[in-house]
Amino acid sequence: MNTAVETTTMPTEWRDFFTLTKPRVMTLVIFTAICGLLAAPGSIHPVLGFTAILAIAMGAGGSAALNQWWEAEIDAGMKRTEDRPLPDGRMRRDDARDFGLFLSGVSVCVMGVAIGWLAAAMLAVAIFYYAVVYTMWLKPRTPQNIVIGGGSGAFPPMIGWIAVTGEVTAMPILLFAIIFMWTPPHFWALALFMKSDYAKVGIPMMPVVAGERSTRRQILAYTVLLAPITIAPWAIGGTSWVYGSVAVVLSALFFALAIPVGTRTRADADAMVQEKLLFKFSIAYLFVLFAALVADRVLAAQGLIGPGILTGMFA
Repeated sequence: MNTAVETTTMPTEWRDFFTLTKPRVMTLVIFTAICGLLAAPGSIHPVLGFTAILAIAMGAGGSAALNQWWEAEIDAGMKRTEDRPLPDGRMRRDDARDFGLFLSGVSVCVMGVAIGWLAAAMLAVAIFYYAVVYTMWLKPRTPQNIVIGGGSGAFPPMIGWIAVTGEVTAMPILLFAIIFMWTPPHFWALALFMKSDYAKVGIPMMPVVAGERSTRRQILAYTVLLAPITIAPWAIGGTSWVYGSVAVVLSALFFALAIPVGTRTRADADAMVQEKLLFKFSIAYLFVLFAALVADRVLAAQGLIGPGILTGMFA
């Protein structure tokens, strides 16, 4: 065990608290939440919209801090995470825990008071899902951790949508489902070339438990399952051809990149290149897809494109 996890050897700075919120991950959380808010039918006052996104960001940051508080020893044993504030000895574990609880509690209260308690309840579920269900229960126990735990990262666009509409309909559920199904091929592509780190600290990630060949096949399988869900908002008439065409092209590209990863039978330098390429593309995939969702909504609102065939019934 890294003793730096237990004792602080240097003063804590505000940057360390910011690092606890996992700002790189939060970028995607905030972006998808904003897209869900902007793509939703109806309108919201800019101040309330900003408040909703702020609450979602605080909730994501709080759950990330709780994740690092719980996994401090694990982080100390992994090269990718050994420089985080807790394993590096820059912060006491209790401070990380209290910071996470504070951010999480305030985020739910702000969302409830300013926006509505349905959105606040969804935010509370998202925080609990990541900090407890995924971090404390699933991650150390099952290689399916990221499959089930992917739900925690799928909430932000759904919450953003609910902040505007005040209700749960087919479209926000589909936005949730897109990220839920996107998470396994995205994360397993990373886990393939981080396998040794996870094995060293005893985390049963899919490549460690089931092997790389099985993981690659499952990456391909989830990529295939992701495609119809990605296209579904267009298929049910919740969007126009603008989003639909982008979804089709992105799905085809994702599949094209997943094929050489999913069909490779052995690990070598070429395999790692393909895995890293798929991982990087998967991030761009989600950004472009949700940007297309917003563009579709903006163009429709300006009358530049027609509504989807079933718009209003499902959106």
